Amino acid sequence: MAKPLVSVIIPTFNRGYCLEESVRSVLQQSFTDFELIVVDDGSTDNTLEVVAQFPAVKLLRLEENRGVSFARNRGMAVAEGDCIAFLDSDDLWEQNKLATQVKWIERDSQAVYTDEIWIRNGVRVNPMNKHRKYSGDIFRYCLPLCIVSPSSVLLRTELLNEVGGFDESMPVCEDYDLWLRIAKRYPFHFIEEKLIVKRGGHEDQLSRKYWGMDRWRVHALEKLLKESQLNGEQNDQVVLSKENRLSEEQRDGVVAMLIEKCEVLINGFGKRGKTQEKEHYQNLVARYSGLVEEPFK
Repeated sequence: MAKPLVSVIIPTFNRGYCLEESVRSVLQQSFTDFELIVVDDGSTDNTLEVVAQFPAVKLLRLEENRGVSFARNRGMAVAEGDCIAFLDSDDLWEQNKLATQVKWIERDSQAVYTDEIWIRNGVRVNPMNKHRKYSGDIFRYCLPLCIVSPSSVLLRTELLNEVGGFDESMPVCEDYDLWLRIAKRYPFHFIEEKLIVKRGGHEDQLSRKYWGMDRWRVHALEKLLKESQLNGEQNDQVVLSKENRLSEEQRDGVVAMLIEKCEVLINGFGKRGKTQEKEHYQNLVARYSGLVEEPFK
C-alpha cells in the first residue's frame, strides 16, 4: 500500500468519555489520504473499547502512563506520512481542516496552523487579544505564551525530524517549547478559518494540574539560550550547527522574556513563602541581566 500523505496522532489518557467524538472528527474529514494513530498512554478506563469501534484506527498501546510528550513522540516514531498532524483527545476538527491545510503544505509551506473555536465548560468563549495569531516569522509572538494549538498544526515530517520531537522531561508547556524551536528556523502559515474546536474546563486538563506554568516556559527559554551558546561561550563537547543558534534579535527577545517571567515567579514564590524557589529565579535574573541590548519592539 502507498504511504499516506498525512499521519494524524491522537495521544490519550483516560479520555474515553470524549475520545470517540475526536476520532470521528478525523475519520469524517473531506481529505482522506491519512492514517490515524491513537496512542493510549496507559489508560485504565474504557479507551480500548472506544477505539475498537473504529477498525481503520491504528492503536499504539503503552503499558504505563508516560505523559503526552512521550505519547506523541511514540506516535511520530511509527508514523508513515510525509506530514504530521496532532489532535488532543478532547478537541475536534471541522470537516475541511486537513483539506485546507494540505493546500498550503503543497505550496511549499513547512508549518501550517489554523484559527480555533474555544469552548469552556460547554460555553463558547472569545480568546483574548494576547492569543492573536500571525503568519510568517512568529518567533517573537511565541515568547509570551503558546499561540499555536497542537490540534491546529500540520507539519512536514522532515521538519520534525530535524528539530526533534516533544521534550519528554516537560509535563506541561511542551508545545510552547517545540513551537519556539521550530519558529526560530521556519515561518508558520496561519489560516484564519476556525477549523478546530478546543474544549476546555474539565478536571483532567494539564493546565489545571500544574501551578506556575511559567516555570516550564522559563525552562524552555533557558534551553534555547544554552543551545545557542549565549555570549559566544564555547563548549568543547558540542558543535552547534548554524540552525541551532539564535540570531542576536532572537536572543535578546528570549532573555527579556525569561527575565520577565522569572520576576512573575519570584513574586509568586515570595508570597507563598517558598524561599528556595524564589532564590533560584532571582539567580537566573542575575545571570542574564545586562545581556539584553534591545528586545523585540
